[in-house]
Amino acid sequence: MTELLSIILAAGEGTRMKSAVPKVLHPVGGLPVVSHVLRTAKAAGATIAVVVGPNHEAVEAAVTRFEAGAHISKQLDRLGTAHAVQQARAAFEAAKGHVLVLYADNPLITSETIARIVEKLDSGADMVVVGFRPQNPTGYGRLLTRDGQIFAIREHKDATEEERQIGLCNSGIMGFRGDVLRSVIDRIGNKNAKGEYYLTDAVEIAAGDSRKVDFIEADAGELVGVDNRIKLAEAEATFQEFKRNEAMENGATLRDPKSVFFSWDTEIGRDVTIFPNVVFGPGVKIADNVEIRAFCDIEDAVIGEGATIGPFARIRGGAELGPDVHLGNFVEVKKSKIGAGTKAGHLSYLGDAEIGSKTNIGAGTITCNYDGVNKDKTIIGDNAFIGSHASLVAPVRIGNGAYTASGSVITEDVPDDALAFGRARQENKPGYAPKLREKALAKKAAQQAAKGK
Repeated sequence: MTELLSIILAAGEGTRMKSAVPKVLHPVGGLPVVSHVLRTAKAAGATIAVVVGPNHEAVEAAVTRFEAGAHISKQLDRLGTAHAVQQARAAFEAAKGHVLVLYADNPLITSETIARIVEKLDSGADMVVVGFRPQNPTGYGRLLTRDGQIFAIREHKDATEEERQIGLCNSGIMGFRGDVLRSVIDRIGNKNAKGEYYLTDAVEIAAGDSRKVDFIEADAGELVGVDNRIKLAEAEATFQEFKRNEAMENGATLRDPKSVFFSWDTEIGRDVTIFPNVVFGPGVKIADNVEIRAFCDIEDAVIGEGATIGPFARIRGGAELGPDVHLGNFVEVKKSKIGAGTKAGHLSYLGDAEIGSKTNIGAGTITCNYDGVNKDKTIIGDNAFIGSHASLVAPVRIGNGAYTASGSVITEDVPDDALAFGRARQENKPGYAPKLREKALAKKAAQQAAKGK
């Protein structure tokens, strides 16, 4: 297998995004745009080099989080795409195989398209250009072809009226044999309307060297470039359509596909039914035979087989729901493990909790996990019954088979099979709140000191 280096150009400022965030860090499907491109390049088996702009430490951090071994270089002066590629000289000079030039604002490029480029190079092409046919080609460079080969790419500003009638446009994505890139990159000049060094000029130079310059056509939707908020929304819409179709092809039912939104890493099992207006954030895994009812928001959660969620439920923060769990309307679960067959039907908050199997959580139950400084855990055993409108003040443990009476405030552990009442008349203690706060801060300081050891 021929070695492949992918140079990803990520130096653009993205001023049309009207944002303090670099354009390649805006998310599509919950993942930064640049990370989509990195993910695709890695899936194609490429080693990674990324060219970033000045003051783009956040972009560098995003790249290294996703690919720790990426070669990163900087384009301090934005003098065009060829100039950007030149900044990755250390990477392409050492390349022993093919070199692929990708753009960090093309989040929907597929590994299949990269495979087609590599196939052309393996079959004898010296250079391959990816073209597409947009509905409106205005602003795009045109591919000038003769006898099935490209002899030039003409930027829109430099094109004649006749050349502007050509529908086949340049995506900017190119593949080179490594020796060909090294032979042409320093011969690219800047005699054009913008005075920049265009990588597209490599086509004319290579053709003049009697090199074989081939091209492939890709779908226009795959090549959308995210350089403003409108294009960002367009990329998101295309991504979501793909994820919805993928889920349905793999055996899930979407009652209203257009109202369901997936993340880049959402995993959906078979015979899952998803009702309208459901949003999945990153980190969600759903087993088979799950039902997600309308208006649920789920992220960073694992949902076991046969569970029923919602409507109007929020699951987040590392929640783990076992098989046949039922969570009803207006139930929120955060950083909690819930055992098989447990039910919380209405209006509850379950945070920082471990709940056993076949336990019933009554309406209005709250795990009081936060004292204003620290978060503590509530542990509830198997086959327990938590009465409606209960407040469970952590840290607290409720045993197997235990009952808590409705309306109780539970502040002490409840033994197995015991019935706990926690109702009392109100009593005010003037000036006591600062003492509680001081006690909580002291506890936190002690915990931090213990960690320091």
